[in-house]
Amino acid sequence: MELFKRTPTIRFLEKRRYWYAVSVLVIAASLAAVAIRGLNFGIDFTGGVVIEVHFPEAPDLERLRGALSAGGLGDAIVQSFGTAQDVLVRLPPAEGEAAREVTEHVRAALATVEPRAEIRRTESVGPQAGRELAEKGATALLMALLFIAIYVIMRFQWKFAVGAIVAVLHDPIVVIGMFAITGMTFDLSVMAAILAVIGYSLNDTVVVFDRVRERLVQMRKATPREVMDAAINETLSRTLLSSLTTSIVVVALVAFGGEVLRPFGVALLSGIVVGTFSSIYVAGALALDLGLSQRDLMPPEKRGEVDALP
Repeated sequence: MELFKRTPTIRFLEKRRYWYAVSVLVIAASLAAVAIRGLNFGIDFTGGVVIEVHFPEAPDLERLRGALSAGGLGDAIVQSFGTAQDVLVRLPPAEGEAAREVTEHVRAALATVEPRAEIRRTESVGPQAGRELAEKGATALLMALLFIAIYVIMRFQWKFAVGAIVAVLHDPIVVIGMFAITGMTFDLSVMAAILAVIGYSLNDTVVVFDRVRERLVQMRKATPREVMDAAINETLSRTLLSSLTTSIVVVALVAFGGEVLRPFGVALLSGIVVGTFSSIYVAGALALDLGLSQRDLMPPEKRGEVDALP
């Protein structure tokens, strides 16, 4: 299936210096946001208690916060959850207090606002378990990046490999920075989404680079930039179709998946966009500026022994 009747001839890499600047600014903003604002870690990483409460009518969140504060639960975070009648109450871990006791305190405080409030779900994670999950999540991310780097180095010529590795690092930094800027909950599902984004981005990059290697051998009279542009244009239909079909599912997940799945969907959706961008304007452009040429793919010449003249 093709998106275009004829292969486009867009000169993607002609203005790559401007896209370098955009990438640098986005990366700098992401790192600054993480350093200044930090991430809004979910209960998976921080520990604590999450309580889902259903009300017969849409409640006033400010009144609920006031009731919880009056009941000695001033650290509680109250937010809408899914529908207007559902509310999520998040509390930090309480020393010496079981999740059941915390739930009863929340129930008593909310009953002062709406006696018919119904607690539907309670989740509890200890602070030690939260730290272990955070460490294991970070380890999984680093190991994924390490093995991807090894694979790319073994699969491609070093100029391709450098571009691919930088692109793979680029995408998770941007996604994490977006979560720092927006303050959305960063939990294990988002970590899983970031790992999926890394794989998606690498797949896009590998497809483009495989076509570049083919065209470098076939288009010997063309400049490296023309070869790179031709390869990107030839794979553009596949790239856009993959991105669009994947995005349709992810948009549905964001729109109808509820508050629990929304951060996961947002991470995937932003990763799809950033991954498509980086496979062209980070991986491809960087390989080109490292001096990629047809000679890089030619096998080394073997010099045989020359018989001595009589």
